[in-house]
Amino acid sequence: MPGPKKLDPSASPRALLGAELRHRRERAGLSQEELGLPLFVSGSFIGQLESGTRRMQLDQARKLDEVLGSDGFFERNCAALKKSKYPDHFAEAADAEALAKAIREYAPLLIPGLLQTEAYARAVFRAYQPTAPEEEIDDLVAARLERGQLLVHPTTPQLWTVLDEAVLRRSVGGPAVMAEALRHLASLARRHRIIVQVLPFSQGAHAAMDGGLKLMTFPDAPPLAYLDGLGSGQLLDDPAPVARHELTYDLLVASALSPEASLALIESVAEDYAHEAQQF
Repeated sequence: MPGPKKLDPSASPRALLGAELRHRRERAGLSQEELGLPLFVSGSFIGQLESGTRRMQLDQARKLDEVLGSDGFFERNCAALKKSKYPDHFAEAADAEALAKAIREYAPLLIPGLLQTEAYARAVFRAYQPTAPEEEIDDLVAARLERGQLLVHPTTPQLWTVLDEAVLRRSVGGPAVMAEALRHLASLARRHRIIVQVLPFSQGAHAAMDGGLKLMTFPDAPPLAYLDGLGSGQLLDDPAPVARHELTYDLLVASALSPEASLALIESVAEDYAHEAQQF
């Protein structure tokens, strides 16, 4: 049976923290399961901390210092790493997204953040915060576009998204913005960089009517599920709930239009928006 994958502490500060955690755990003669007990977390969660997939929380860092006798090392470094350009409810999911080898996402209302154009993202953030200073909106847009740089790599992560038809029909930012945004989606699909399907209104009730869903898999850590809500989010690593949400996504894929039919619909709606924009 192969041993654990060698960590690369130079990959990120979080990976450095994870490498140190593994070093101190092994020096203490503890398994991941044994270290997880006093933290009330699973052994797999400790493995995710060691691989850098999960973000260490301050209370966990304090307990690790206590158990491992690390003289405040984890608390100090955890506090330094806690700053994020993303909202608290999404920061850990964004960290995991950057490490995922595959992402599957259901979007009920908006084009997913990884796939948004600048104008579309700006319209979304302005709708969220109608009285915010322009500089604040600029920072939010920049952070979202930076996330999209994950797709610069030709194959990783593999991205498969199911869009509710409402995503196409809601005119975010106006017809010109929507035409550009949908053409961007179509371009990524035609270049075989993403797989996209549309869940049509005609399908009626479906398995994910409660909200958005993101599933992430990793080379050396268990899969995660992220549930998206209004100003909130929940990152799950327990195998049973993750498996249930994987089934939910499979049901959505089965109910959606084929990738070919979805691309045709996206391009058709984009043309409608472009024609509408020319009327103004």
